[in-house]
Amino acid sequence: MAADFEIHRDTEGRWYWTFQAGENQTIARGAETYAHRVECIHAISLVRSLAPRCRIFDMTEAGTAKVVAPDAAA
Repeated sequence: MAADFEIHRDTEGRWYWTFQAGENQTIARGAETYAHRVECIHAISLVRSLAPRCRIFDMTEAGTAKVVAPDAAA
């Protein structure tokens, strides 16, 4: 399954990104909007560069943060 980033503009003309899976299904949307397209592209670049090194934490039990995929931190 391929996934892609898409750049969009909202009704106020501000830029934002989404991460789309197959079948045009939105997996994620950036938390911010940007005044300039280049800022939006920069945010996508940051997500792309950091994602392979990110760990996954299970926060469902009070007071704990269990790493679900320790190999993802390598």
